[in-house]
Amino acid sequence: MQPEVDRIAQPWGERTPYERGGTWPVRVDAYLAPGVRAEAVQRWVPTASVLHSGGDAMDVAVADGRIVGVRGRARDRVNRGRLGPKDLFGWQANHARDRRTTPLVRRGGRLVPCDWDTAMAEVVSRSRHLLAERGPDALGCYTSGQLFLEEYYTLAVIAHVGLGTRHLDGNTRLCTATAAEALKQSFGSDGQPGSYEDIDHADALALFGHNMAESQPVLWMRVLDRLAGTSPPRLLCVDPRPTQVARHATVHLAPRSGTNVALFNALLHEVIRTGRVDHAFVAAHTVGYAELAERVAGCTPEWAARICDVPARAIEEAAELVGGAERLLSTVLQGVYQSHQATAAACQINNLHLLRGMLGRPGCGVLQMNGQPTAQNTRECGANGDLPGFRNWQNAAHVAELARIWNVEPSRVPHDAPPTPAMEIFRLAEQGTIRWLWISGTNPAVSLPELHRIRRILSDPGLFTIVQDLYLTETAQLADVVLPAATWAEKTGTFTNADRTVHLSDKAVEPPGDARPDLDVFLDYARRMDFRDRAGRPLVGWHDAESAFAAWRECSRGRPCDYSGLSYPRLRAGGGIQWPCTQEAPGGTARLYTDGITWADPDLCESYGKDLATGEPASEADYRSRNPDGKALLRPADYQPPHEPTSATYPLQLNTGRTIYHFHTRTKTGRVPQLNAAAPEVWVEVSAAEARRHGVAEGDLVEVASPRGAVRGRLRVTELRDGMVFLPFHYGYWDTREGDRPDERGGRAANEMTVTDWDPASKQPLYKTAAARLTLVERGNGATSPAPTTTASAPVDPAAAPPTTGGPSAVASQRAGE
Repeated sequence: MQPEVDRIAQPWGERTPYERGGTWPVRVDAYLAPGVRAEAVQRWVPTASVLHSGGDAMDVAVADGRIVGVRGRARDRVNRGRLGPKDLFGWQANHARDRRTTPLVRRGGRLVPCDWDTAMAEVVSRSRHLLAERGPDALGCYTSGQLFLEEYYTLAVIAHVGLGTRHLDGNTRLCTATAAEALKQSFGSDGQPGSYEDIDHADALALFGHNMAESQPVLWMRVLDRLAGTSPPRLLCVDPRPTQVARHATVHLAPRSGTNVALFNALLHEVIRTGRVDHAFVAAHTVGYAELAERVAGCTPEWAARICDVPARAIEEAAELVGGAERLLSTVLQGVYQSHQATAAACQINNLHLLRGMLGRPGCGVLQMNGQPTAQNTRECGANGDLPGFRNWQNAAHVAELARIWNVEPSRVPHDAPPTPAMEIFRLAEQGTIRWLWISGTNPAVSLPELHRIRRILSDPGLFTIVQDLYLTETAQLADVVLPAATWAEKTGTFTNADRTVHLSDKAVEPPGDARPDLDVFLDYARRMDFRDRAGRPLVGWHDAESAFAAWRECSRGRPCDYSGLSYPRLRAGGGIQWPCTQEAPGGTARLYTDGITWADPDLCESYGKDLATGEPASEADYRSRNPDGKALLRPADYQPPHEPTSATYPLQLNTGRTIYHFHTRTKTGRVPQLNAAAPEVWVEVSAAEARRHGVAEGDLVEVASPRGAVRGRLRVTELRDGMVFLPFHYGYWDTREGDRPDERGGRAANEMTVTDWDPASKQPLYKTAAARLTLVERGNGATSPAPTTTASAPVDPAAAPPTTGGPSAVASQRAGE
């Protein structure tokens, strides 16, 4: 009999301890729909998770043409059989009764059903008209971090060359643009230096603004299993919330929002002061040490303590942890990326590893993490506006190479100015420059900052909007054309996780109704637009997922993200494989920079860098002068205060983030019974001291307001740092009376309040820098907050709320061993 566990009540399951340098034991997690027995499963189809960036390998159970469950894949390097709550239960969103199954077009102010020919004719007609009348700058594309590699690459070729527009980006701009930018700034190119396997070897782990327990729960299981062994690593957590990571940490720092650069500079100061610098590594592989050392010379723990509101002694303990480590792995996520001075802060973590020589060896690495399952592919393939294959838009040779691959003139590849980031795309739409916007697999009417402004832009009759999605999202309700998309397990394609592991996801079932894979939609559009190369042949020369992958493989050849040694048969046979995978490295590459810094050479690098304070791109001449030998760059930064400080009117710092049970705007997880029941409604978190200061208590209905908008929710009193208010960002309006916006009872989406501000280098929106106030709406009178009790949202008083459980429908099997 296999053990069974309520995976809502116990999101991370049972422990399988192991020792430093050992192999993570297998534990196979599985869930089948109630009433379905294992012997009734007719096929198990390989795939990986799509509701976070972990890349957990799994098999989809199929019976009578329907998905009936999932199980983890024991032999896969990423998860060794384990699955998180969203993996186990999230597949049920495929069966939601409100899936879009036919296209819609707007007629007389209403969306009405139509056939594909009618919908695509409308899209093509508007495209041709605007290209002829206004040129390519009138068209833009805004895509996702949840499509497949083959779809991104196809979209990138269509946008870059077919349409000739620079206005292309993904919603990865909102979550991990800073990861990419920091890697470019420090190493010359995107690409994670480390590997998940470094957890097995590290004696110290540092999680900077990374609530791993809720954003990558299986990776956290790996950490928990190391912590449960007899040689546990020391753990540093930098996070203002009392996350599970914080509860297990050796040292927990909870700084004020917007002060990361001050804190990280103090850590660098202490590493230098205490003689923990690997000077041989620094001399051989970096440039900029003297400037960095000078810039942090005055950044003492006492100085940082005054800015960050963290005890100086705790900063010294954190510096001792990272400075004294034999093998250090650091991970970084939204607490850095969505905060003030995002890229500058992320670069200081890279600096820490460069100073200590902690790269390219087991247990020594940095993971500038992703937040979405295919965010890495958005960036690799150029669907974030960059040139595919991590090529440099300022390097004429890189542009010419792409032009040769696509058989077009170099002038057809936009490279006269930087790509247009998402926030600028919407500003250009607001100004009337962009008149046509194709949105695929994302929901900006809930996920972008300052939502009243975004709704106004998307509702403008002068903007023709196409939305390609599974459901009638808040964004789709404002569209001119809605295209019903197939999703995970209904189509075939590849995707790459945060440590460069590539998985193949095979089609398991047919999509509902007339829904089509995103790749088929893009291919159909390219055919109808009749895009051609310079020989008169179709610009997009592939016809299905596997031929698209073959085209991408050639585009990636010789670049940092080299897929030339991968194929569909190899991925089916071997499971996840890390790029670069080449003829010389057929098994993939566990770690980058094992023998020096490879891709910072001026002729090879993806970027010549930017000014961290202004975002101004450096010139090729500047880069060659500064870094002629292609070493890693130590990029110093001075602390600057946040742009929107607190005040007497708005005395609290607003922080937004995730819960383990939901993903993004709940378009999928909100339709899954077990996940939605665990976190059914928005809530508000403050500390006990702030609750007393504001005269509110657990379960009270409160309103949080900023200068831009307000949200109402039930209060949860937690161990959050004082001076801050937290809301989850998942909740929108699709399952409310209004459907796409707040009603008279107040807002529900945290982004009603967030500020339109972004990092100058990465152009990532800063969701964690707004000022807010909290007021009582009505007493709870016995009401409880809908916040989960299993996570960072756990109440200070355990008796204040019933424990979060899933009941019989959330029980999954868990089998240790092969």
